[in-house]
Amino acid sequence: MDFNPLDIILHLDTYLDLLVNNYGPWIYAILFMVIFCETGLVVTPFLPGDSLLFIAGAVAAGGGMDPLLLGGLLMAAAILGDSTNYVIGRTAGERLFRNPDSKIFRRDYLQQTHDFYDRHGGKTVTLARFLPILRTFAPFVAGIAKMTYSRFLAFSVTGSILWVGGLVTLGYFFGNVPFIKKNLSLMIVAIILVSMLPMIISLVRSRINRNAAKVN
Repeated sequence: MDFNPLDIILHLDTYLDLLVNNYGPWIYAILFMVIFCETGLVVTPFLPGDSLLFIAGAVAAGGGMDPLLLGGLLMAAAILGDSTNYVIGRTAGERLFRNPDSKIFRRDYLQQTHDFYDRHGGKTVTLARFLPILRTFAPFVAGIAKMTYSRFLAFSVTGSILWVGGLVTLGYFFGNVPFIKKNLSLMIVAIILVSMLPMIISLVRSRINRNAAKVN
């Protein structure tokens, strides 16, 4: 089978069912690592966190996984990922972003997260949990800014519980509704677009403000 990332994202339910059937209880470890890596490693902001949580909830509703075990493990993965990223930011910091041509350590991602911190303060760690890419860089920036770990952890735990608990619960109760199941690919695209909308709006506003500043 050819590896097609777009096909995997659009048909997560099919691939997740295959993983459950092929790997049994190991599916929990696989999902744990995906959520941990998306949150904890600066190099993997592209992993499908939101849609994966929704689909995992739907698969759990169909009997493929224990929903309480699933939710608890993925909350732990998100919290541990945040803490790992915080430590990376605190120790390595902006040294990773010195290459302006880097395709992974992009300065614009870092700047967007800085801007979000300026507007929303410490609660960015919680709010960014619901925003792709920003949720990968928010704990990293918190580490760079040397936010106290106890304060960071409080926001991280809150965001992780709300993010994982909310999306897994939505998937569990609504993922197998006939209309949604029939149009699941569209639902996945909608989840991705809705989750990225605040970041897109922020980026557009930032560019408008920069252009206005140049004119003035």
